[in-house]
Amino acid sequence: MATTAYFLPTGERTFTPTAEAGGAWADDEIHFSPLGGLIAHVILRHAAERPGPPLQLGRISFDILGFLALEPVEIQVETIRPGRTIELVEATAVIRGRAAVKARAWLLSAFDTSEVAGGAPEALPAPETAPRWPMSDVWRGGYVASLDVRAIRPPEPGRATVWLSTDRALIAGEEVDPVASWLMLVDTANGVAVRRHPTEWMFPNVDLTVHLHRPPRGRWLGLDTEVVFGATGLGVTRSVLHDEGGAVGFAEQSLTIRRL
Repeated sequence: MATTAYFLPTGERTFTPTAEAGGAWADDEIHFSPLGGLIAHVILRHAAERPGPPLQLGRISFDILGFLALEPVEIQVETIRPGRTIELVEATAVIRGRAAVKARAWLLSAFDTSEVAGGAPEALPAPETAPRWPMSDVWRGGYVASLDVRAIRPPEPGRATVWLSTDRALIAGEEVDPVASWLMLVDTANGVAVRRHPTEWMFPNVDLTVHLHRPPRGRWLGLDTEVVFGATGLGVTRSVLHDEGGAVGFAEQSLTIRRL
């Protein structure tokens, strides 16, 4: 039964995915995008409970260790490098009793560096100026169907610039850090600029790394994305990440490419 959230909480760090979290490659898998947001939520909540001044997310990386079954998830989290101004936190998503995703996040102090700020890519046109793009025409799954996608220009093989948002909550009935809600959309990047149709070729990503140069704000994620396929089964998806205020960081995904 469809709900208005991607996950239902069943304990402090245990969650059950809904049909809205359904994957794009198989009907019985979780799409990594909302799962990545869930892991980020647990990491940021863990960091917020530490003593001392608050820290901000500088980088988060995920390694996908295997099939992400559409089944209950437990998130284990620990600080592996504590500090007052810099911390490294590690989280593991466990599905079917095994580690399915490993994530690490660098959390850094905030300082006023406005006088030297600069170098970010140009801002994208506003989401309201872009027409809707039916991403479900290319991809299946509950997660993709839940998205509001706006294409700033018509996507081409290996190149796209789009805005994404959703009215689904990450976790039903639970307050979620706005950064985690924004991050739950980022893994979608590998599906917005497909070089080959996914009924002919597979190109799933085995990881996702996000670097931020400022905290994102708002409900819209902008993706300025390019995809490169190599000649030996390797590929890379690279994206400049935006919110409505401009560029906020970068994302990269390693792809394994094979003919179906």
